[in-house]
Amino acid sequence: MFPGDNDYIKLETADWLLERTKIRPKVAIICGSGLGGLAEVLDDKTDFPYSDIPHFPTSTAPGHAGQLVFGRLEDHECVCMKGRFHFYEGYSMHKVTYPVRVFFLLGVKTLIVTNAAGALNGSYKVGDFMLIKDHINMPGFAGQNPLRGHNDERFGVRFPCMSDAYDPDLRALAKQTAKEQGLDSLLQQGVYGMQSGPAFETIAECEVLHRLGADAIGMSTAPEVVVARHCGLRVFAMSLITNILVRDYDSNEKANEEEVLESTALRTKDLQTHKKNTASRLNYW
Repeated sequence: MFPGDNDYIKLETADWLLERTKIRPKVAIICGSGLGGLAEVLDDKTDFPYSDIPHFPTSTAPGHAGQLVFGRLEDHECVCMKGRFHFYEGYSMHKVTYPVRVFFLLGVKTLIVTNAAGALNGSYKVGDFMLIKDHINMPGFAGQNPLRGHNDERFGVRFPCMSDAYDPDLRALAKQTAKEQGLDSLLQQGVYGMQSGPAFETIAECEVLHRLGADAIGMSTAPEVVVARHCGLRVFAMSLITNILVRDYDSNEKANEEEVLESTALRTKDLQTHKKNTASRLNYW
């Protein structure tokens, strides 16, 4: 089903949510693997399990709780996804990005995206934060673009620009926030490479993405960012580096989900504080 075929369904979802909360969010946060604790920084929270929300998908991936949380962050009204949807779960790209269009209908203006990623860049360490300045959307290269199909002009233009997908002013704000928080030594800036998953990358695939310019690889984010920019939302995205990708055929290291979640747990509090401080200062930009 293409985006324009079920726009009435998105309206039903948005209306259902607006009838059940007084929050009118201007900021949306999508939490990556094991990062759902970011929702805990919100005050006056109202939680909706995904299974209760009309037409909403459900999370099946480890580390994704499956709740939509509305609340306040300082002077900002926000909505936070505790768990996202992935192409590898069997959802179409249109379903993966369904929440972003719902956020647009709710009145959201800024999207903050987090994810767990493996490092390709040799200077990155486990526990680093990478500000995403651009992405390489490998599923998009293969025709799996969330904007494929009928275009509804109410959401955006047929051919949206992506050269400015990641807002430079928001990145500058995030850098300043990290410096004040004492995290600047952990902060990197790079290109995020998306592959569809669920299998981790082969050594040859890592080499291809590295040569294309990727600094880290994950299994999400790019589709949501494409749809957010199509809708005219400002986007800030950050990866937590949870593992170093294997690029040596003689290595005994193996990528695994447990390592990702364990590394995420070690940095969750820092990431929560950084996102809270960054989001609370959005009015300055």
